[in-house]
Amino acid sequence: MKDSISKTSDKPTRWLITGGCGFIGTSLIKNLVSEGGHTIRVLDNLSVGTRQDLSRVCTFSEKGKVKSEKSENPSSLLTSNSSLTELIVGDITDYETCLNWCQEIDIIVHLAANTGVGPSVEDPRKDMESNVIGTFNMLEAARNNGVKRFVFASSGAPVGECEPPIHEELAPHPVSPYGASKLAGEGYCSAYYRTFGLETVALRFGNVYGPGSSNKNSVVARFIKQSMNGEALEIYGDGLQTRDFIYIDDLIAAIYNAATLDPLFLAGETFQIATNSETTVCELSKILVNILNAKGVASVEIVHAEQRKGDVLRNYSDTTKAEAKLGWNAETKLETGIRKTVEWFLAGQRENRNRM
Repeated sequence: MKDSISKTSDKPTRWLITGGCGFIGTSLIKNLVSEGGHTIRVLDNLSVGTRQDLSRVCTFSEKGKVKSEKSENPSSLLTSNSSLTELIVGDITDYETCLNWCQEIDIIVHLAANTGVGPSVEDPRKDMESNVIGTFNMLEAARNNGVKRFVFASSGAPVGECEPPIHEELAPHPVSPYGASKLAGEGYCSAYYRTFGLETVALRFGNVYGPGSSNKNSVVARFIKQSMNGEALEIYGDGLQTRDFIYIDDLIAAIYNAATLDPLFLAGETFQIATNSETTVCELSKILVNILNAKGVASVEIVHAEQRKGDVLRNYSDTTKAEAKLGWNAETKLETGIRKTVEWFLAGQRENRNRM
């Protein structure tokens, strides 16, 4: 077994974050840069997150795609200057890219994915290629480069329709192609730990929201953007479907613990990362409308559309295992987190108006 990772190590920790230009990736990078003592490499195809998004949280240099080890040596590009991050524009479905840029890395946080039920229903092959082949490529690259820790961003979707709360011992029966692809990722993570000793940790994220989520199309970000554009909030179905909404700062704390704590209780494991709280989409919309009204966004209309294929009716998590083994629990109340998120979106809107 490889040496365990310790927060108290006097050596810079070398991170590779796939999908690092996205909402969760930039939030993690912001925290790592603030803490210091890390070197950071981002691998992103810029299909969702942008260079501008990354520039909001760090200074970075951009490197081209490596064709072979002779053309450029990735290990020489990392710097101990925690204010400088590397951006590699590349795709996880290309194994050569993954293999080359995983050199001289301690921790991989694998966030890059085709996200959401809807896109997976519309194009299940694209979902599979990104989430299954892409994850396999990253695991193989990690194994062949001697990476110590691999944190995989999963979801409650692998479990499928069940009587909540969701916990790690439930037999998975995914409803959507997205759930099936994330289940495959979890399975490969388990196998790569038990066969090859790679310290994998799979985190099943709840519905993540918070400042920085302008590129997301999840329900909180979508509702806020619709209201700011004077559009009605569109609820799929009757709105009685439930979700477990987790604030971004709480999620980042869970990722950090999964990446840095001693592997004894973590390696090869899967954890529910959510709030252990069930909220209907209708309840969420009421909280959001009240906050928007208090912030001067009036006359917010709510409409109902057809229920989406692949959506489960109830979804919230039992986080007992994460509390016991990760030493983690969510701290941000939903109303507090929604208020902070609305304030961030409104501040961005004012800033854009001032530029015009």
